[in-house]
Amino acid sequence: YSILHVAMEAFERQNQLHDEIEILLKKIETDYSEEVLNKLSDKQQEFEALDGYSIEYRANEILAGLGFSTEDQHRPLNTFSGGWRMRVMLAKILLQTPDILLLDEPTNHMDLPSIKWLETYLNGFDGAIVIVSHDRYFLDKIVNRIVESRKGKLTIYSGNYTFYLEEKSLRGEIQKGEFKNQQAKIKQEEKLIERFKAKASKAKMAQSRIKALDKLDRVEDVDDDNPTVNFAFKFSKPSGRHVVMIDHATKHYPNVHILEDAEAVIEKGDKIALIGANGKGKSTLLRIIAGTEKFEGTCETGHNVTTTFFAQHQLESLHLENSILAEIQAFAPKHTDTELRGILGCFLFSGDDVFKKIKVLSGGEKSRVALAKSLTTDSNFLILDEPTNHLDIQSVNILIQALQQFEGTFVAVSHDRYFLDNVANKIWFIEEEKIKQYPGTYAEYEEWNSKRVIPESKPIPVKMVEKKKEEPKTVSQISTNQLKKLNEQLKKVELQVAELEQNVKQIEAELANEDVYGKADKLTEVNKRYLSTKQDLDASQTQWESLATEIMELEG
Repeated sequence: YSILHVAMEAFERQNQLHDEIEILLKKIETDYSEEVLNKLSDKQQEFEALDGYSIEYRANEILAGLGFSTEDQHRPLNTFSGGWRMRVMLAKILLQTPDILLLDEPTNHMDLPSIKWLETYLNGFDGAIVIVSHDRYFLDKIVNRIVESRKGKLTIYSGNYTFYLEEKSLRGEIQKGEFKNQQAKIKQEEKLIERFKAKASKAKMAQSRIKALDKLDRVEDVDDDNPTVNFAFKFSKPSGRHVVMIDHATKHYPNVHILEDAEAVIEKGDKIALIGANGKGKSTLLRIIAGTEKFEGTCETGHNVTTTFFAQHQLESLHLENSILAEIQAFAPKHTDTELRGILGCFLFSGDDVFKKIKVLSGGEKSRVALAKSLTTDSNFLILDEPTNHLDIQSVNILIQALQQFEGTFVAVSHDRYFLDNVANKIWFIEEEKIKQYPGTYAEYEEWNSKRVIPESKPIPVKMVEKKKEEPKTVSQISTNQLKKLNEQLKKVELQVAELEQNVKQIEAELANEDVYGKADKLTEVNKRYLSTKQDLDASQTQWESLATEIMELEG
């Protein structure tokens, strides 16, 4: 089945009614009884009341929001990877509009545009939502309550994730003070008990104080659950000024251009975040930089550059019979075992866990081992493809600290905006088949990006590509042209709606006509026309609303 078909399975009752209407329409060709006609009328009324004519449009809209193109929506589900299939299942759940949504790491394997769309959708959701996520920015935008599970207890914080951090810190300081004061009182009480025990006349008093001490509700000390990086990156030689030089890079796939005569330079000390929608060439560009992807043009590394490339396929290079610690030891001879165990502890492998065999680990655990290996390497240039996948919030913080201390150069692809905002000093993005750069943090880039008119970035078939030299248009010119185009589209859709409304009225008049009502075959044909025209009208009205909204936004 296509992913559109799978997503539309969410409309169980509407699909059932649609099938029943089709059966009844065929039945009245031979059984033109009042009972069958009444059943058909009832089913059609219920189908319309359940907004059955717009279910395909709603499925299209949600799938598009989650990153599926119109063409993709008609592809079979089994032609997509696991991450994309998860998006289809998420679309199906959202289309069911339940009272309660339970979402476990919904942003994993999503790109930034899809995450932002999901944030907007969930903020408008009327029901309750329970989310498990390591995406701090996502949590800040969606939730109004945090429930922390710790030492078998649940603690509730009435706010978003940032509020939770501040409130937890404040509560922790208060608890530390209470613990300190109580410990002082307990010590004082214990001294008195020891003195009273020594005197027979005060033995009863000592016993009474011992009982009171036993019944005391003890305040627990606050554990430090914010581990810090206790290792330093070690590499033998610093690189030269130019780390990577990309020149006249061109990369085509059968149906799309990724890069066309692109140029870029990575300089020593650059901390680059490479961002963009899935399918726009981020991972392809990383592989070009790493030297593992064929392309036209050149990509050269500079003087003394030593490179480590972390990506999910690195899991295949792990030695299954090694223990976790042995795997890292073989890769990082310059680090002591204490340092290596410290690094592994940061990535949730503590105590005897480090002696587990690689072959018994889950995919997520293997990914964390591969990332830990990357951070112990003797390299001054790191290429990181989605390093925060499979990490919890604490481990992401550790990775951030590690990269902040790293004195070399790196380029990273990630959908975690908090991570990007805290490690990157330069933003790269692929637009119009070129590598474009913004010199600043991710937050600064977002502010800049929100104010500019972004060129259309539809996939361009190779056969349609023609190089034309044109003068660059100004923002005002682009906005004016866009408004003109949208207004023309709106007029066309308005004419469509008017025509379809007239058609619906005509067909309704036909259905009321005795000549039609009295002939089964004629009634079947008119009914089918009515259903089809009504569906077209609903779609056109929805398109008109969308265009009108877009025009209003552009006009300010």
